[in-house]
Amino acid sequence: MSPIDLMVFDLDGTIVDSSPDLIAAANFTRLALKLPALADEAIISFVGDGLEKLVERFLGPEQKHCQAEARGIYREYYGEHLADKTVLYPGALEVLKFFGNKKKLLITNKDRDFTRRITDHFKITPFFEEIIGMGSTAYRKPEALILLPLLSRLRIDPQRTVVIGDGVADINLAKNADSKSCAMLNGFTSRATLLALQPDFACESLWELKGILC
Repeated sequence: MSPIDLMVFDLDGTIVDSSPDLIAAANFTRLALKLPALADEAIISFVGDGLEKLVERFLGPEQKHCQAEARGIYREYYGEHLADKTVLYPGALEVLKFFGNKKKLLITNKDRDFTRRITDHFKITPFFEEIIGMGSTAYRKPEALILLPLLSRLRIDPQRTVVIGDGVADINLAKNADSKSCAMLNGFTSRATLLALQPDFACESLWELKGILC
């Protein structure tokens, strides 16, 4: 592969395991609306395309009329509990330090306020040139325009960029931007779904990035 000058990381399911807090917020919202709780696996399968899509999916089409109320309930609850049980994935801090000489971005479809609060909580904000969340731009993953202006500003060739994430949107972002992709198979999306997208690389853990990108 060509040398890598820029590493673009996803957040949920890649750097942090936020699944317990995302599940708790979704089911709190459903219960507040007098709806039954959903299975953990179902809720996690809805994550990756931003808060509005998450709420829309865990409510279902039959509850379309209360989506705005649900978003308000979810946002308030999650804002108060976003780091209750969220943890860094094993090796996350070590890998960010190991690649200290590489430029790094964090691009997520999570709200930028929630994103920054989590990166500040775990003291990883300084590792990134920029942190882009929902609301930072008019675009979201997998749209190439969420990444290409940053590559231009940093003067980095897309071919010398790798997008690292556990979601379909991450792999497709890399393809849309003509960059490399690295699927994290230990995140929220099923292995089969990610591998079917034929990413350039696939890892069982963040530790493996040391062997792939060096």
